[in-house]
Amino acid sequence: MNINNEIAKLDWKREPYGLYEPIEYTLAAGGKRVRPQLAMIASRMFDGKDEAVMPAALALEVFHNFTLLHDDVMDKADMRRGRPTVHVKWNENTAILSGDQMLIEAYKLLSGVPADKLPKVLQLFNQMATEICEGQQYDVDFESQEQVALDDYLLMIRLKTSVLLANALQIGAYIAGADEQAQDALYQFGIAVGLGFQIQDDILDVWGDPQTFGKAVGGDISCNKKTFVYLTALQLATTLNHSTQPLNHWYSQVLEDNTEKIAAVKAIFEQLGVREACEAVVAQYTQSALEILDTLPQNTATEQLRQLANKLHTRKD
Repeated sequence: MNINNEIAKLDWKREPYGLYEPIEYTLAAGGKRVRPQLAMIASRMFDGKDEAVMPAALALEVFHNFTLLHDDVMDKADMRRGRPTVHVKWNENTAILSGDQMLIEAYKLLSGVPADKLPKVLQLFNQMATEICEGQQYDVDFESQEQVALDDYLLMIRLKTSVLLANALQIGAYIAGADEQAQDALYQFGIAVGLGFQIQDDILDVWGDPQTFGKAVGGDISCNKKTFVYLTALQLATTLNHSTQPLNHWYSQVLEDNTEKIAAVKAIFEQLGVREACEAVVAQYTQSALEILDTLPQNTATEQLRQLANKLHTRKD
């Protein structure tokens, strides 16, 4: 079964169109479909049936896109996957309400999981959803905190990003009948890949190509977001006995035109060697993920996860 074909079968031609059309618009934008792919690959690793795991795979993708609708509102993001975000194309109220409905639709899809597996899957899904909200709150809190420790940032992205990947893998493996040790290994693989994925996202926000990245480059700088790149810059400046004053100056500015600010901050990052330092951390997480795979059954699915880990490490979008 193909995840894109199954997503295309979902019927959003319903009334009121103002509620469902933005959902169709969001899911039709594509994306890498990483989360549902992970659930299906993990299931196949243990000879699971696609039709058994597909409801969970679809639920994970719809849930993920729901979080993006609300995240874009909170971040005031204009672009997503190379297209206007829902709150820009329609309005904030629409993005919030359609996002709420996507959450409900995710649980409807999840109810299609085999009955004997559903209680545990619901438990895992609910825990994941709670942790994502906790991670989002930390992200919001960090905006008003003067100082954020790198370890606190890593906790935030673990909750906000990694647990969704990790749970997709665990849920897929559980539905296929994998034992707890294998489920835990896949969960830890997902955590490592997710941390690397988000740090790579932070890197791309500064140095990515807008044509392939799908979002405006420099958005995090414009919003004074305390990303892994920014926090690494502060750490390196201290280590190298450089003044942090120029960086602090720019990150205290709220401007209508951020062109000069983005260029100036990027120049500071490059002077400190921030990109190389961050890419080294992504490589470390990727290596950790690959080592976990060595403990699992070696088959076609394992190789797919290995390729995915390497691809996320070097991704440009």
